[in-house]
Amino acid sequence: MMDVVRPKIEGSVAVGEGRRIGFAEFGSPHGRAVFWLHGTPGARRQIPLEARRWADEENIRIIGLDRPGVGSSTPYRYPSVLGFADDLRTVADTLGVDQMAIIGLSGGGPYALGVAAAMPERVVVAGILGGVAPTVGPDAVSGGAMELGKHAAGVLEVAGAPIGRTVSSFIRVARPIASPAIGIYGLLSPKADRQLLARPEFKAMFLDDLLNGGRHRMEAPFADVVVFSRDWGFRVGDVTVPVRWWHGDRDHIIPHRHGEHMVDLLPDAKLFTMSGDSHLGGLGMATDILAELMSVWDDSGR
Repeated sequence: MMDVVRPKIEGSVAVGEGRRIGFAEFGSPHGRAVFWLHGTPGARRQIPLEARRWADEENIRIIGLDRPGVGSSTPYRYPSVLGFADDLRTVADTLGVDQMAIIGLSGGGPYALGVAAAMPERVVVAGILGGVAPTVGPDAVSGGAMELGKHAAGVLEVAGAPIGRTVSSFIRVARPIASPAIGIYGLLSPKADRQLLARPEFKAMFLDDLLNGGRHRMEAPFADVVVFSRDWGFRVGDVTVPVRWWHGDRDHIIPHRHGEHMVDLLPDAKLFTMSGDSHLGGLGMATDILAELMSVWDDSGR
């Protein structure tokens, strides 16, 4: 396996009575802060290796967070997506972050928007990579993987935690077959994702994230599905900070029209269509995405 850029700092922050959120930092400890929210599934190290290196070169501080129930974070299910914002605010305060950009990949997208809605005075710009859209309420859109998730949410409210513990137990003993498993997933994916997963640096990143996050606990993905199936606790139009949205036009998990729908609802948003790309396409252009967000930050005067 190729060398992996390790976190500069890794640990957890107390966010409530008996609860902690795990984090991993990359890049410059004194640079502009970017919180990176992983997909579903995923954990705090689900950050492309080239983004980790770029952060060092460009004086950027990237902070990856575990959501509750994966990695070093205590299992917990938020009443709504918006509830995550209070935890991120506590983490930011503890780590000395005042102003920030925020990136949400796939299932991290709703949480990134929730944080932007809750903290417009601190979030300078948000970047969404193939983000999940609401399934209920006035902002809802149908189709995609969350159509199935919406129907499974009732079962997962009860069974999600024990399923997650079983998956985590399997990951702990499955290290030797983790790499072939990622290869098999790639073979079952669309061409663009298959090509990305075949690249050594992306396979290394996914293995690094999986084996350092999922082996501890894996309840977060099932909690995500339940929370996404509820009212998010805010309207998409409440997000007033600039949003840049990247979405593959061949996304087989979250349809491209979901990205179009969300950008239409957001007051200050721009859609970047990734031609020929599927669900993981945003990971393949992480440095371009970071550069765009930093450009918006520069233009904001903040």
